Amino acid sequence: MIGLTVLGSTGSIGVSTLDVVARHPEKYRVVALTANRDVEGIFRQCQSFNPAYAVMADSESAKQLETMLSSTELKTEVLAGIENLEAVVAHPEVDYVMAAIVGAAGLLPTLAAVRAGKRILLANKEALVVSGELFMQEAEKSGSLILPIDSEHNAVFQCMPSEFNQGLERVGVRRILLTASGGPFRQTSLEQLEHVTPEQACAHPNWDMGRKISVDSATMMNKGLEVIEACWLFHTSVDNIQVVLHPQSVIHSLVQYVDGSVLAQLGNPDMRTPIAHALAWPERIESGVSNLDFFEVARLDFEPPDMDRFPCLALAYQAVEAGGTAPAVLNAANEVAVASFLDGKLGFTGIPKLIEAALEQMPVTPASNLESLLAVDREARFVAEQTIATLV
Repeated sequence: MIGLTVLGSTGSIGVSTLDVVARHPEKYRVVALTANRDVEGIFRQCQSFNPAYAVMADSESAKQLETMLSSTELKTEVLAGIENLEAVVAHPEVDYVMAAIVGAAGLLPTLAAVRAGKRILLANKEALVVSGELFMQEAEKSGSLILPIDSEHNAVFQCMPSEFNQGLERVGVRRILLTASGGPFRQTSLEQLEHVTPEQACAHPNWDMGRKISVDSATMMNKGLEVIEACWLFHTSVDNIQVVLHPQSVIHSLVQYVDGSVLAQLGNPDMRTPIAHALAWPERIESGVSNLDFFEVARLDFEPPDMDRFPCLALAYQAVEAGGTAPAVLNAANEVAVASFLDGKLGFTGIPKLIEAALEQMPVTPASNLESLLAVDREARFVAEQTIATLV
């Protein structure tokens, strides 16, 4: 039995993970579930999976959960706080960790899992965006295996030679092609983008995702963060990564080789496919995803991204080229901008403006250690919060 901790179990990735796990009760045992404040959600999951531990980031939520579980026969121990998030990923009974906490909040527990040498099913792209060099160094030190869950990176992983860590040129790879649906506003006029509402931004045409990730997809910052993540995962420079708009979301990404071959991974847009792949790798297991019907798909379209329409993507390229702490600033400012947009404090087109302002105000310094990166993250959030008033 493989012991599993799910960080962010009540989010969309966490729920999909548990759906796959439930199909294979003979293979996987849930050791710990974690959430922020969704007491009702994690209570239901505890009833279904009977984990040894349930950890709430919020202490008041932990007390509520403990009260609810006390009325059951479950022996789940309820814990609270970041220290316990780190403890349950490093637990000796845990083999795999699904890192699905959204945003920079997932960095510390995910790093703790890496340092403990666990298999990391990485859905938290911000961990690599904020601390890519440090993250990969720690994985190499501990022997932790990093398997990508983002559909795009998982697709690249499936199409890449196993020796890709030796360098793409040495294994005959010319470039990585990351596909993007273009979100709900791929053909919306630039004038109309000024009036986009949170409800419209969260209505993704293909994928069922949380609100923050849905907004990131609408601005294409999600793709920008994925470009940065791909640089670290596949040991390459940004020059070897190209974004391709593919509105059907059937091809999840491609790898182009020097001999003219292009390998692609295709499937229905359902996150259970990459989750099942990473859970079972190098084997394959049933995911619950329906077979792709090529006759129903009928056609596949591709186009280059419009940087005027998607300035967040351009900002991400600028940040990765600047290096150092620039990606951490980009991510922090984006999290503030998206939260402000969802709260009605900032317009949709104000999101890239706020990120650009933060990047301009924050000097780029070497990403030397975790403490300095966390300090940059805090400062960038403060700068972004102070800048919002100037953009409204």
